[in-house]
Amino acid sequence: MDIIVLRPGASSKELHNITKKLESKGFKANISKGTERTVIGVIGDTSKITEEESSAFEAMPGVEKVHRIIKPYKLASKDFKPEKTTIKIGENIIGGKKIHVIAGPCAVEDKATLLKIAQEVKKAGATFIRGGAFKPRTSPYSFQGLGEEGLKILAEVRKKTGLPVVTELMDPRDIYLILKYADVIQIGARNMQNFRLLQEVGSHNKPVIIKRGLSATIKELLMAAEYIMAQGNNNVILCERGIRTFETETRNTLDLNAVPVLKNLTHLPVIVDPSHGTGKWDLVAPMAKAAIAAGADGLMIEVHTNPADALSDGEQSLKPTKFKALMKELKLIAKAVGREI
Repeated sequence: MDIIVLRPGASSKELHNITKKLESKGFKANISKGTERTVIGVIGDTSKITEEESSAFEAMPGVEKVHRIIKPYKLASKDFKPEKTTIKIGENIIGGKKIHVIAGPCAVEDKATLLKIAQEVKKAGATFIRGGAFKPRTSPYSFQGLGEEGLKILAEVRKKTGLPVVTELMDPRDIYLILKYADVIQIGARNMQNFRLLQEVGSHNKPVIIKRGLSATIKELLMAAEYIMAQGNNNVILCERGIRTFETETRNTLDLNAVPVLKNLTHLPVIVDPSHGTGKWDLVAPMAKAAIAAGADGLMIEVHTNPADALSDGEQSLKPTKFKALMKELKLIAKAVGREI
């Protein structure tokens, strides 16, 4: 017994009685109110619920049907919510007809550089600015980010450009700092299975982009999203950013199969990061185009005014002129698949 579908017109009292009964048995109720139906996702280990107990719930006033879900991810599943989830961030809606582009440097370096990049990408059509204030690096001697100073710079750039801020959270102890400055929290690939971190962001209602881990399966990505949603935060965006394979010509292998596969399995929006997916700036444009054709709801692209001097990931960053040219081409592809940028 994983999903309880209420009858059309079920009363608030009937809904209350069902949730109270669930709570009395040690479960939590995640309520999703659609245009025609209200659905309750049952949170907890439902494997021990007997058929008789399941039938008792089905007999309660207001209940239309009780569904058992085989998939381990319940809330992220289309069984729980058949219609697509859209997430409103400022004036932007992720998961709708419009494809959104999140652009900016890998790391926040200084205010002047970030502001210039933000102005350029906005002019080209980007709708979000990205930049890391806390940087997870393979080497402890590499640039680790500016910390709170970087977040302050992001907030100042948002004020001047109007672009919402996307930045990465690495440590649960920094959650309130990130909440103060960011519009969207990014969970990086290395932290996709940092379950304590996932639970922390799940306990707040701030939109979250969760990147697929370096060696993670699609099921594992959805289970990571489930960790966040089980805490009550349903504003989750999935990001394909390449996985580690035996191929060495690119930084990662960008798995664009994941886009249509995820679209079939989940109601959550799906975006693609071709910058980390390839690790080479000249491969970003063709893979970005392919991602839109595959059905992605958005892109995350690294842009820098001077990639050669970038403190992080300069080799995969587009210059503003290249980004502008790409955005023009992406508009044509978006139109061809019934979307817009």
